[in-house]
Amino acid sequence: MKRTRIDSESKSSPLGWVGEAPRILVIQQKMIGDVLVSSLICENLKRNYPNSEVHYLINRFTIPVVENNPYIDEIIVFEDLYRSNKIEFFNFLKKIKKSNYDIVIDAYGKLESNLITSSSGAKTKISWEKSYTKFIYSTTVKPSNISNDGYGSAIENRINLIKGFRDLKILSYQPKIYLTENELIIAEKKINELDIDKRLPLVMISALGSHVNKTYPISYMAEVLDFIVLKTSAILFLNYIPSQKKEIEKLYNLCQEKTKKHIQLNFYSENLREFLAILKSCKAIIGNEGGSINMGKALNIPTFSIFSPQIKKEGWNSFEDENLEHSSTHIDDYRPEKAKNDPLNELYKEFKPRLFLQQLKLFLFKNVNLNRKEF
Repeated sequence: MKRTRIDSESKSSPLGWVGEAPRILVIQQKMIGDVLVSSLICENLKRNYPNSEVHYLINRFTIPVVENNPYIDEIIVFEDLYRSNKIEFFNFLKKIKKSNYDIVIDAYGKLESNLITSSSGAKTKISWEKSYTKFIYSTTVKPSNISNDGYGSAIENRINLIKGFRDLKILSYQPKIYLTENELIIAEKKINELDIDKRLPLVMISALGSHVNKTYPISYMAEVLDFIVLKTSAILFLNYIPSQKKEIEKLYNLCQEKTKKHIQLNFYSENLREFLAILKSCKAIIGNEGGSINMGKALNIPTFSIFSPQIKKEGWNSFEDENLEHSSTHIDDYRPEKAKNDPLNELYKEFKPRLFLQQLKLFLFKNVNLNRKEF
């Protein structure tokens, strides 16, 4: 899968120690948010060194968020099969070795990527500082939970993996998703076919997290949806997969009757690219912090995220400022003493909507506002 190459914004000299046209492999397995953030490594390398060939190793289900990315020359797929079949995994490692990479940047840093990096034969191998894997890598970087530049530690840690490259300038801190004009047209057509008042704003709801531990209690989420509709009269699209339909129906039934009329309960996206194009048509995305919130940011859609108590907010609350284009809330903002001591289920019980509704109100006024009299 070849990509269009982009002229460099930086005329600095190339990587130096590996020649003028190095082959680079960036590894980031697992979740969508991680894949989006680590795509910044690909972008900054390609923009600084346009003669390089940048490959990105990711899981198949995350391909849609980096599809058409002009800074990735080739996507290498790590199939689920490789985890259960040692022979298939061994054959995959042989293909990696034959690819003759000069540089491997392992942003995943787990056993699978350790083995991939070790098998690559690359002279320059970069990853996270860990005592039990340091012998694999030529350069290691110590990750931090603290955001020093306001982009969130998840982004800043990835950027730190490439700061040692000679003459490299950091040209982007913002992950991006690239949609085609045709994808946007199809999404617009699908929305226009709905029996809704086209004058009303559209809001995407991240209704459920990727796991129960990352899902705001649905009784509380119902209160949030009631509040959004009260303040904006917005049409609500609920982001979920078919296997979550029962939980979504529970959420729907907990909402007020007025709110139910604004929820498009059976509005499905056929695939992730279609979801992204529909999200691009929305005024905002609100709800559980996770992949969909990160996709919203990558599409320049305003986001309001509700963090799970188990996630450190400083890692993923990127691009938040007084303009309120992106805003987030965490139990630690209101009950720090409990966040340190209470079990997760108790923390979620304490994390009631009334704690952050004023913050949400300001976000809605700035980004979604329709019912001015309600503010």
